Amino acid sequence: MFEHIKGSVISLTPAGIVIEAGDIGYLIHISLTTYSQLHGSEKAKLFLHQVIREDAHILYGFFEQTERELFRMLISVNGIGANTAIMMLSSHKPEELQNAILTENVGLLKNIKGIGVKTAQRVIIDLKDKIGKLPAGDLLFRSVENPVRTEAVAALEMLGFNKRAVEKLIDQVLTEQPAISVENLIKLALKSF
Repeated sequence: MFEHIKGSVISLTPAGIVIEAGDIGYLIHISLTTYSQLHGSEKAKLFLHQVIREDAHILYGFFEQTERELFRMLISVNGIGANTAIMMLSSHKPEELQNAILTENVGLLKNIKGIGVKTAQRVIIDLKDKIGKLPAGDLLFRSVENPVRTEAVAALEMLGFNKRAVEKLIDQVLTEQPAISVENLIKLALKSF
């Protein structure tokens, strides 16, 4: 199994990338999340997942390991194939999908092309415990460091609040109000405690 690939970007589209490494061009399928992080890059390093079928060997690439881990969780669900998982990761950022699973948001999941109500419910049932058992912040919000979140957590921690409880509350507020200011975030958190 391949772990990662590093090389020159030969071509890049929202659905795929060709990376030249060792004089070989590798076609790698990517999500829109990875595409947006790679856009304009001349060199790239992607974490890989290889799917071997009877008729093809397919590579899927991810800018961050956390996105690949979520992809692997998604394809472990009965009825979710690699292409559907990539569609899910293209429709929503990894942290949004994880939050939807943790909060049992069937509506968000079923609005993704190729996902019906039953499949959305199966994703939640199969993955809620797996995502919930991860250490706080391991996947959720790790892919994008948010300075508002960092400042708010640090301020509330200095006031004596439990870090884990603060992070959970802050993450929940940021999911609902991503453009909130640090001051308003801290005020809202203080009202909740």
